[in-house]
Amino acid sequence: MNLRQLSEELGLSQTTVSRALNGYPEVNEATRQRVQAAAEAHNYRPSQQAKSLATGKSMQIGHVIPFSAQHDMVSNVVFSDFIGGAGEVYAQHGYDMLLSMVNFDDEERAYRELVRKGSVDGMIVHGPTQDDPRIALLKELDIPFFVHGRSTHVTTPYNYLDVNSKSAFRRATDFLLDLGHERIGLINGSERMDFAQRRRAGYEAALTARGIAIDTDIMRSNEMTEPYGFSAACEMLTSENPPTAFMASSIVPALGIRRAIESQNLTVGRDVSVICFDDAISYMPNGEGEPIFTAARSSVRDAGRRCAELLIAQIADPTADPVSELWDAELVVGRSTGPAPKKD
Repeated sequence: MNLRQLSEELGLSQTTVSRALNGYPEVNEATRQRVQAAAEAHNYRPSQQAKSLATGKSMQIGHVIPFSAQHDMVSNVVFSDFIGGAGEVYAQHGYDMLLSMVNFDDEERAYRELVRKGSVDGMIVHGPTQDDPRIALLKELDIPFFVHGRSTHVTTPYNYLDVNSKSAFRRATDFLLDLGHERIGLINGSERMDFAQRRRAGYEAALTARGIAIDTDIMRSNEMTEPYGFSAACEMLTSENPPTAFMASSIVPALGIRRAIESQNLTVGRDVSVICFDDAISYMPNGEGEPIFTAARSSVRDAGRRCAELLIAQIADPTADPVSELWDAELVVGRSTGPAPKKD
């Protein structure tokens, strides 16, 4: 049965039936109940197009994903898990997800076109930089949006959810320092991203507080892949003054660091320690039971769910004050860390 047939059976206009099924307050309660009862009896479910016509909303959430030859966010397992969590919430609330893949140079145009066409009711911004121009752009376009992460130099209030990366990396670096490690390599994410700069700041703050000089020879920054972790760790381990421990910005390069350690006939946790940030990725778990890596852990899938919930609430009430949440990461101790090797 379609909307027209249901309307004819009830002797009501299609507009009234549609509004009754979508909860509009101007439809009286008796009519609403009669319409809902008839819809259930005939197993009628409004189509997405009918919902959009009735509510004036697209019932879609937009994600603009920039790409280049060097960077493809969609193939990133962390991004995929975030999208999985957000998608669960969208489905519960009757929303679809619109992924728009664009060249980096076309990102602003893509945002403007989606808003101009009314293609989406809200947007989620990924991978914010320290002075991210997308926040000002989306405020100008007057559309609800939510940022996964923070932009340090943006001072106007905006909706965001972030993990306290600086605190997590300071605590994790302190953990290694307490084990006697003084030469700790940093294999960070791309430092054009705000989160990576915060993680480096936490690492440096811990070293400085213990009177240990910052050594850029054992610091690297790049896209967080396993081969990057392997090559960066190999460079450091074969240097004249190799680190006895590593801090990794993700479990993905940490797997490469482990491979590099083993390639030098060394043992993780005994000869060289490793701590990583663990996004609790669904398809790349940090062991079962006892963690493989000691890690600062915060679920990116949970973050996806929460960003979606808060954005949908903002769409429902665009006049609500901006919401910000800062999550702490849990330090979990695994098999990848141990006391610093004794010096000869």
